[in-house]
Amino acid sequence: MTDTELVHALALVKADGVGDIIAKKLINHCGSAENVFTAKPSFLKRIDGVGEVLIKNLKSKTIFQKATSEFQFIKENNINVVYFLEEDYPERLKHCIDGPILLFATGNINWNTRKVISIVGTRQITSYGAEFCKKLIEDLAPLNPIIVSGFAYGVDIVAHQAAMDFGLQTIGVLAHGMNQVYPKTHKKYIVKMEKNGGFLTEFWSTSNPEKENFVKRNRIVAGISEATIVIESADKGGSLITATMANDYNRDVFAVPGRVSDKLSQGCNNLIKTQRAHLLTSAADLIYILNWELETKATTPPVQKQLFVTLDYEEEKIYNYLQKNGKQLLDIIALECDFPVYKLSSILLNMELKGVIRPLPGKWFEAI
Repeated sequence: MTDTELVHALALVKADGVGDIIAKKLINHCGSAENVFTAKPSFLKRIDGVGEVLIKNLKSKTIFQKATSEFQFIKENNINVVYFLEEDYPERLKHCIDGPILLFATGNINWNTRKVISIVGTRQITSYGAEFCKKLIEDLAPLNPIIVSGFAYGVDIVAHQAAMDFGLQTIGVLAHGMNQVYPKTHKKYIVKMEKNGGFLTEFWSTSNPEKENFVKRNRIVAGISEATIVIESADKGGSLITATMANDYNRDVFAVPGRVSDKLSQGCNNLIKTQRAHLLTSAADLIYILNWELETKATTPPVQKQLFVTLDYEEEKIYNYLQKNGKQLLDIIALECDFPVYKLSSILLNMELKGVIRPLPGKWFEAI
């Protein structure tokens, strides 16, 4: 993206009446953001949603003054700009009609992995929620997913920390510009996150963490990921908004169940009860539903069978079956060994981590 195109794109989104959907229509119709400002009014009027008032707003000198100022901030602070028409724009967000045309990024984000999950939830996380979140990320670590969250108190920061602890990329999606840190107490995490992951925002340096910005930010959290996981939530809260957006984008949503008497489990329980989320009790549930294949990270030695490994009765039954019959499909193993699929997935994951079986493409498994 050239500097000239960037200034024009910044000016475009600053014009009154131009949101992300209209901006995309204008750019696609005209060929570039720069061409939008040189196009004849008669040409622009052919676009659905574009009228006299909007065309007049595009002629404002103020929007270019603001765009130039933000452009200088971007250059002075070495901020990476991700444009919706370029390859480095997050793939899943390209398919969201209201995804921002511009994202501002810092850090070292590598989008080569297609395994991206968002973890959200209450800011008043309990010890139960925190332990579940950490264990979930620990168990998912061999698959090397990117962990996305909102860098807020509670579930968000627990997810970011756990991701860093287990060597995973983690991305904080911010509800304000890159000129500040919110909450300020999280400043201590900035450097470490930017070494392996980083931060994204659609907001300019002039934007503060206003209430409406958090709701707007949530669509990026939902849209950027293959699945959204709600760890804990009351019956109302921002994480439920994120879950709704994920459903609207036709993404998988998972929720961690809790006791019916627990206030911070009511939101998750309702998502499950109304079939707006899969019940999540372990990493195996997510791996099975998303059909993820276990891949060892390039920097990690391949899993080897442990010496003197101990198998429980259920694991030994499955291992003996695979030894006798060779590689088998998940559903066939479940049928022949008399286990429900949801339970079998968890057992197979444990056996995989012990190094006694390996997954194969298409939900096949074999003994090592």
